[in-house]
Amino acid sequence: MGRPSRLGDEDRSDYGRALDEVIASPEIRLLLERSGVPGGRLRVRGLAAVAHTTSAADAEYRRYAALRRRARGGRQDAGVSPLSGPGDQERPGAGVLAVLGVLTPVLAAVAAATFLLLGYGLRLAEALPALAGTLVGVGWFSLVVAAVTALVSVVALYRTAAKQSADGTASVPDRYPAVEDAREVWLAALRDRGIRPFLLQQLTEAAPPPGPGDGRGPRFSSPAFAGPDFSGPDFSGPGFEGSGPRGSGRPAPDGSEPRR
Repeated sequence: MGRPSRLGDEDRSDYGRALDEVIASPEIRLLLERSGVPGGRLRVRGLAAVAHTTSAADAEYRRYAALRRRARGGRQDAGVSPLSGPGDQERPGAGVLAVLGVLTPVLAAVAAATFLLLGYGLRLAEALPALAGTLVGVGWFSLVVAAVTALVSVVALYRTAAKQSADGTASVPDRYPAVEDAREVWLAALRDRGIRPFLLQQLTEAAPPPGPGDGRGPRFSSPAFAGPDFSGPDFSGPGFEGSGPRGSGRPAPDGSEPRR
């Protein structure tokens, strides 16, 4: 059958929910009360045994993972960008353009403020009118550049966010009925064949041994019916020796009936 599949990081939340559902079932709750094991400790054991419990539903998980990859067009999981190697890598100039898109408006605004302050300062001082006019012109030009680049950066960021949101929505496996059905089949197999038997085993091992008063059978016996001199009730009829309190039940010597 091969080596069991390793549970993906995005599936661990589903595993945790399945574990909580099994722990909350009436069967497990009753055993928890009898054994005295805290529910939190049992959950920790279930999380630690994820490799053991998921192997029981490995076939269902492989099918679910294959359908999910096929629904996503063979790409890697949504929201996880590859760090190295082949795949959907970032374009070489994407990082530089992003940095320029952020820095250009800031630098242009700082330059505009500087040039305008110097230019108008020289005009107020009535010194170097030619230089003052040049500084004022450069300052207004820098201000326009800052405004345009800021607008372009905002539009680019909005488009990037919209594209990533659309890609993430299209990659959600719950949007595909076949993938969702395979997921439910895997979770059912995981609960019934993996998690529940493991928890039952843990609770059985943690259950205290039965005490002297837990044996099956009568818990008391009456001394009147358990003494060594007791032989049975007296069902003797007339003419036989009885054990009643009024007489022995023997015929009288003169042949008359005994008084009752």
